[in-house]
Formats: sequence, C-alpha cells, structure tokens
Amino acid sequence: MLKARTLYDKLWDEHVVRTEPDGTALLYIDRHLLYEVTSPQAFEGLELQQRPVWRAAANLAVCDHNVPTSGRAQGISDPLARLQVETLAHNSEKHGIAQLRLHDRRQGIVHIVGPEQGVTLPGMTVVCGDSHTSTHGAFAALAFGIGTSEVEHVLATQTLPAKKSRNMRIEVTGTMPAGCSAKDLILHIIGSIGSDGGVGMTIEFSGPAISALSMEARMTLCNMAIEAGARSGLVAVDDVTITYLQGRPSAPAGADWQQAVQHWRTLVSDHGAHFDHELGIDISFLRPQVTWGTSPAMLADIDGTVPDPADEGDPGKRAAMVRALAYMGLAPGLAIQEISFDKVFIGSCTNSRIEDLRSAAAVVKKLGGAVAPTVKMAMVVPGSGLVKQQAEHEGLDRIFTDAGFSWHEPGCSMCLAMNEDRLAPGERCASTSNRNFEGRQGAGGRSHLMSPAMAAAAAIAGHCVDVALLFDAGVTGEN
Repeated sequence: MLKARTLYDKLWDEHVVRTEPDGTALLYIDRHLLYEVTSPQAFEGLELQQRPVWRAAANLAVCDHNVPTSGRAQGISDPLARLQVETLAHNSEKHGIAQLRLHDRRQGIVHIVGPEQGVTLPGMTVVCGDSHTSTHGAFAALAFGIGTSEVEHVLATQTLPAKKSRNMRIEVTGTMPAGCSAKDLILHIIGSIGSDGGVGMTIEFSGPAISALSMEARMTLCNMAIEAGARSGLVAVDDVTITYLQGRPSAPAGADWQQAVQHWRTLVSDHGAHFDHELGIDISFLRPQVTWGTSPAMLADIDGTVPDPADEGDPGKRAAMVRALAYMGLAPGLAIQEISFDKVFIGSCTNSRIEDLRSAAAVVKKLGGAVAPTVKMAMVVPGSGLVKQQAEHEGLDRIFTDAGFSWHEPGCSMCLAMNEDRLAPGERCASTSNRNFEGRQGAGGRSHLMSPAMAAAAAIAGHCVDVALLFDAGVTGEN
C-alpha cells in the first residue's frame, strides 16, 4: 500500500534526479523565469565556461524590475537600467530564449506574466532569481527564488541542488468578511506565526476558505508565504485552477489538455498525509490589516493602535519594535486610522492583477471625490500590459485618473524603488506591495502594507480608513 503523501512530497518526488547521502537532491527544473537584474552575471558565467543554455525552451525572459512606468516612449534614462534591459535582450536572442521585451503588450512583472501566459502550470518546478517566485505555487507548482549562481546552474544544466523542506499546512475556514481580502489573510497569518514561522518549510494553504478564493487571490497568498520565512507556498489543484488555465497561450490544448487535466487533478495532498506542522485559522472575524513597522509581521487591525514595546516581554522583539517605531516615526498608542500618507502605491507582484484594480476602483467610485490634497501622489501600476489593457477596456483607468491617481505602464515600480518611482526620505506610503523593510521603497521611506481596497481608500481620505464599513460582502472584489 502506497504511503500517503502531501502535495509537496509529490512535487518533490517527481523531480528528484538523484539524492546524495547528506540529503541534498538534484531537482529537475521545468520552468526558469529570467529578468534583467539577476541574469547578466549568470550569462557571463556561461560565456566564461563556454557552456550553452541546456534547454532554451524552458526559459522565459521579462524585463520588469527597473523599467520606467511612465514616459516609456522616451526610452530608459538611467544608464545602468538601460544596460541591464539591453543585456537581457542580447542574451535572450543569442541563446534562443523567448522574451517579452519592453514594448511588447504582454510585458509585465514576471510573476504576473508567467501565470497569465500559461507558462506556469500545475506540477512544475518553477524557479527565478527573485524571492517572490513562491507566487506560482498557487498553481500547485513547486516554485521558489534562487540566487545568481543558481540561475547560472539552471541555465547550464536544467537542474538545481536543493534540500527538502518540511511540510506545513495552514487550513483556513470561515467566510471572508466584507472589506477583507487575501492580502489581509496573508498579513494576518504572518502576524500570527511571525516572519520566521515558516522557516525551513513549504506551506500548503488549504480548507474551504481557500477553495472559495480566485486564482488571483491564491497568488497573493503564495506570493507572501516567503514573508513568513517559508521556502514556498502551495495550493492544490481544483476546478478554479483548471478554469483559469484553459485557453492560456502556453497551456496544453486539445487531447494534450485532457491528459494534462487528468494528471493535474492528482496534485492534492492525500488523506492522512503527514505534515510536520499544522495551523487552523477561522477568517470569520478577520479585519482589514495595516502594518505599522518594518516587517510584515509588525501589523494591526484597522481599528487597532500602534503597540507599546514596553508591553513586549521578549527583549529581542522589544528592541526590534523600538527601532521600527523610531524609523517609522510613530508613537505607541496611535490609532491606526490616524496614520496619514504622503504617497499611495497600488501595484507589485502581490496586488497588481485585474481583480486588485477592480477592488481599488470600486472603493474610489464608492467614496467619490478626489485624492486628498495632503497626498502628493497616488499611483496605480498594472502588473502587465494585458492587465492594463483589460482595465482600460473596463474603464477602471478613468475611475482612477478622474479621481487624481496617476495611471502607469507595467513594472515592479515603487515596490522596490529601482526606477524613478520611489519615496523620498521621511515620506510615508500606503502600499499594496509585499515588503515594508527599511528603505525598501526608497531610502528613508516609510511603508505601510495593506490591500488594494485599503490603499485606494487611504488615497481619497489621506489616512487609513476601514473599508469594511463601506461595502457589503463581495463588492470590493476577492483579492
């Protein structure tokens, strides 16, 4: 009788080429995603060793991290960014790797484009030189970020040495409350288990509340699994997965589609499979979440207050809180709803899909009026050219621009401030991105993570607003 296996066990077992005595395995990699920042050194390494790319068709290149999101027709003004983008194009052409270049309408953030094009498929191993590759785990793919030397290894061999993680399952029950989303859920999870709660583990998100989520919402969850310290996040295949993928450009078709679906439906954890750690969460009483510190785990409910470090018994955590509050310029006891903003950013690989933009636009339309005079800039950056095109078809861009938001071309943008989109020292931002580390959105910038609906409301009000009071269940979208 076969041993019951978790979804992670199945994905791992199906990709092991061999295992060394110390437990290190050589994994076969099905899909390798490349972008302009971490790939140049890897290609240079291949050149020095006179090695070819082993399997060019398994790779897809996209420029996203430091591309301009406005004035794109004028080209890239920053010489280093321009060189990186041109180098990616050169290397892709030389090695026969498919690339979505800057002016391709499909161009966008690599973790948006992969699923959108059907390049990410269930059962795959997916790697990229970016930590938020965990996003693709929403498709029951074993996906994780790798370093530059590992990028070179995958290009040269289509394999990667790795050690197996432990299994963790987070079972989510209940019904998503009005005004809340997958972003609030994953922030709540990170706040509950800590930024190191998933270290050494691959997290599978399961339960009826996960089954009720769209693929876009599941991608948001898996995207931020890394912020809980996990190597990867996973969601099992179901009808939602299959419906999303059908007809995607790189997805199987015809008889191949039927055969693929038959296999994909086996990509679930077996009944009785062993998990090293399990956690249950009832989201029935979830509230919109806002971070106040310099880690995604430093957060509070929208109707909460900034905590007092003096109430923290752990000396290490207390010291971290003191430093975070000093950097953020916040005082203990301040109501979260009193935090005001200089800028608002709606975008990133976490929250720039069409459902995110619909959710934000619904709030803008509901509130009426315009961006608050105290907000210097409120920007919306779609995750891909196709998302931008769909949003414009639906008129979402006009809802934003009529209210005073700026509407941008796709890219990573202010998520990590590698282009002109950034915070000045001391500026405070309501952000839908995934990290609020010191200087993440610009040197000295202060970032508060929240959902697209919350960020949109903050732009109009100028401060944090409880969007749960604005809508009945379901109106703000699912993500």
